[in-house]
This record gives sequence, C-alpha cells and structure tokens, in this order.
Amino acid sequence: MKERLPDRLLIEEVQRRAFSFFWEKAHPATGLINDRASNFGDDDFTVASIAATGYGLAALPIAVANQWLTRLEAAERARTTLRFLLTMPHQRGWMCRFVDKRNGARAWGSEYSSQDTALLLWGAIVCAQFFVGEPSTIDIYNYCDLLYRRIDWWWMLTNGGAQPEKRVLSHGWTPENGFIKYNYDSYSEAILLTLLGLGAPAEPLPEVAWSAIRRKKQTYRDLELLEAGPIFIHQMPIGFFNFANQRDVLGYDYWVSSTNATKMHKQYCIDHSESRKTYADGYWGLNASDGPSGYMAYGAPDGPEDGTVSPTGAICSITFTPDAATAIARALYEKLGPQLWGKYGFANAFNIDHSWYDPHVIGIDLGMVLLAIENYRTGFVWDLTNRHSATPRALRAAGFRLTTEPEPRLLQNSEIIGHRVVANEVDPKA
Repeated sequence: MKERLPDRLLIEEVQRRAFSFFWEKAHPATGLINDRASNFGDDDFTVASIAATGYGLAALPIAVANQWLTRLEAAERARTTLRFLLTMPHQRGWMCRFVDKRNGARAWGSEYSSQDTALLLWGAIVCAQFFVGEPSTIDIYNYCDLLYRRIDWWWMLTNGGAQPEKRVLSHGWTPENGFIKYNYDSYSEAILLTLLGLGAPAEPLPEVAWSAIRRKKQTYRDLELLEAGPIFIHQMPIGFFNFANQRDVLGYDYWVSSTNATKMHKQYCIDHSESRKTYADGYWGLNASDGPSGYMAYGAPDGPEDGTVSPTGAICSITFTPDAATAIARALYEKLGPQLWGKYGFANAFNIDHSWYDPHVIGIDLGMVLLAIENYRTGFVWDLTNRHSATPRALRAAGFRLTTEPEPRLLQNSEIIGHRVVANEVDPKA
C-alpha cells in the first residue's frame, strides 16, 4: 500500500482486477468460469458457476471498451464459451447452477437453476449485442439466440404442468426430486429472471407474472424500500437495467428502493456500531457472502448479522450513492489493504469482531462490481442491454415508463398503477 491512488484510478483498478478474475479463471477449452478463487495465491478449484460465466460474457465488451483486451480476443473467448454452453446438459434450456469447468458436468448435486440461467443469458445478451452487426461475429449473436430460444418458460412456471395456474417461477429442478418447492414469489434479484421471461422471443411468460410477485414495503427511519435483506438483491437487477426515473405497471420505482436500501444498510451499521467493531470502524454492506462460520445470507435490518461485511456489497452501490461507495473503497484500500487487497481486488468479506479476513473472491460478486462501476462511469452495460430486442418487450410487458416527478420520488406512486405502456422509450443514461 505504498501508493495513494486517486479515487478515480482506485475505482478503475477495482474494476480491472475484477475483470482479471473472469479472464484468468475461465477454462481455455470451455470458457466456464470458477465459482470462486483464491485472492492471494494459486488454487485448485474446478467448480464453475453458470452465473459467473454469464458475468464473464458481459465482462468481454467492458474489457474491449477499456482496452484490456482486443476485440478479436474477446470474440474468440465469447465463441468458445457460447459454443460449449450449447453442448452442455440442460433441462428444457435450464442450466445447472454449478458444473465442472473442465467438462460441464453437473457438480455438487446442483439444481437446474432458473435464476442462474437468467444471469447466464443476460450476460450472453450483453456480449452478443456488442458484436451484433458484424458479419465476422454474427455467430456469437446466433449462439446466444439459440440458448435463449430453447428455454421452456411455461415448464418452469407451472412445475411441468402440475400447477397450471401458478404464475411465479420455481427456483429450479433436480432429477432426483423434481421441482424445488420454493418459488420466486416475493421481490428479489429474480426480477431479472421474470424480465428475461417476459422478453423471450418464443412463448414468453404472461404479463401477470410480473404483478404476481409480492412486494412488501418496509421503513427504516425515514427510508422506504422494498423488503429484501442482503444488499445484492437491490443491486443485481440494476447491473443490467437502468431503472432511474421509471415506474412499472404497479407504480414502483426500483431505483428509489435500491438507493434507499443502500442508505439503510449504511445507517444500520452506524446504528449498531457500539456492538460491532466492524461497524464501529465505518464499514457497511451486509450481503450474501462468506463469513467466519461459512457462507451466510447476511442482511439488514432484520439480520442475520455478526459483524461480517462485504466490500463488493458496499462498492456495488456506486450507481446509487457514488460518494459513499467511493469512500468505502478508499477506507478498505488504505486501512485493510494487506488483509483484503489481492490480485482480484478486495476479498469477498471480512469480520473485524472475529479477526477474520476471507482469502477468497466469489465470481458473481466480482461480476456485479465490474458492471456497476462500468455503468457508473459510462452506462455501457445498460446501453447494450437496452439495444437487445428482449428489453423493450420485457419492459412493455411489465408496464415500465419514464416519469417526471419532483424529488424526492416516492417508492410507489398510486397514480401510475394500472397504466399501460404504449411504447417504451428508455434513455440508457437517464
């Protein structure tokens, strides 16, 4: 920690090191990318995450734009990955959450996951849209389109026809036990999944699938938001969609909810600083992350919590609260650099109360921070998402429209409820 990087360069370095994970941890023959990796040395992990692989595909246009890769290098990696994905086992288009990166075989008895498949596809869509229009790379778009078109949405929606009236998607399916009993029936990161289904080019989800998701409001101090828990839930969808100044058919503003969630997470840690050393030192960001006792879905304000915070959890809020996110990156770099700062940026989590510092990074968290910083800097990922034909279909089906209102905007505006969108005009830099 000899050098004091200016804030702008520090944030860019966080982003560049996150990209290095996706480039270095992809298997050269399959393109499948590790679920996790050591941040401070070599490792022998062979389990890949389908979701991390999706973020790896979205990372390729970012790398070209920042001159970390040539366009040719990115196209070759995209081809390798997408071609192999089309050869892998799937269940009606749905992919296993965890697989062996060397051959694509199912790992850890993993489910064929609806949400992880969605993250794979959104990453593929961003990548494919970057290369669209070039004769030499039309195959990349076509591979992505094949992956998208083969997904059987109604099978996952109705549990294979056993529940024909169900209008929320199952978490997934296993060959041993069939459909997982849990559904994405409450507000979560899986609004990305529902939007992917609403925008599908063949047999999309019905529009009612959007309003069928329960949205429970909560208030912390004077901050109103949609109830969730871990901070990533509020950040993950906005890695691909810029919801600023928009409301859906139910009148909700998801940008307001996510911004207030960020402020709530920070305030929660301030409010509990007398009981936790981590919070007393000014750190915040309760997330689904590694912890002293294993992986845990830490959350605020209802817990669980034990003083563990996630660096990427805080920094991913840079699109909502740039000053707070930059300040936490600076504090982590200068005060905890020797314990946390490694070849892929900040380690996944830490807990000063337990004198515990994670030696690992996790792929989906690095993907989220990579996209968040790029969108904060340029809006590039939002722009690529918006250009794909799935996006206007999805946003129309969910009733999104731009709205002009005085600040501060309400979480929900009852005057918008029930309005239909005739056309969707989304400004990616709004």
